[in-house]
Amino acid sequence: MSPRKPRGRPRLYFSFRSPYSWLAVQRLRAAVDDAATAFEWIPYWDPDERTAAAVTGAGAEIHYTQMSRAKHRYLLLDTKRVATAAGLPMAWPIDVDPWWELPHLGWIFASGQGRGLAFYDEVVAARWHRGEDVCTPEVLRGVAERAGVDPDLAVAAPDRPEIREAGVKALVSAYHDDVFGIPYLLWGRDRFWGLDRVDGFLAIWRTAAEEGLPAVPGPRMESDAYDTDTAGGCG
Repeated sequence: MSPRKPRGRPRLYFSFRSPYSWLAVQRLRAAVDDAATAFEWIPYWDPDERTAAAVTGAGAEIHYTQMSRAKHRYLLLDTKRVATAAGLPMAWPIDVDPWWELPHLGWIFASGQGRGLAFYDEVVAARWHRGEDVCTPEVLRGVAERAGVDPDLAVAAPDRPEIREAGVKALVSAYHDDVFGIPYLLWGRDRFWGLDRVDGFLAIWRTAAEEGLPAVPGPRMESDAYDTDTAGGCG
């Protein structure tokens, strides 16, 4: 049987919490001119009790487990080393009781407004370049304003049922795609976890495109509710 490529765009699971997600997306965007539209961007985060209950009610769960203190210290040093080698500025943020719904559901709202990529960039700049706490309303308001998004609506995103529902569907999709860590790329049956797998994904993806392989269906999609962006955003 001749080789085939999956139908549709690769899914890119990203998180504003993870420094490796930030670095992986940076690498993808450096390698792919149209990364904003070439991939299906799906947010992933540690949900609050309300979102977690909804995810459980949908028959799913969160595969991710918290890291140890030792692993966290290693991650800090390793991220700084990788960022420096890539010529990227970095200021390690101090998270105090973070509420990850705020930036991730804010991104879902911004994505629906066609400003997903701009919002993503502003969150990254605030968190990883300036070390700001993006889980606070005051920081996220500035993020939204700079991204061209209504700051009041962005901060209120967790209070909007339709945005919460889209967030739940994103996390349920992650459950069905066996996402256990971030960054995570999925294309057909191939899965790539971690910053060090980005180049492997790009090699397979480019080879399929260059050889003009016929498309076959990819894995089941739970929802596209969080994927409503225009060509100017992350969707």
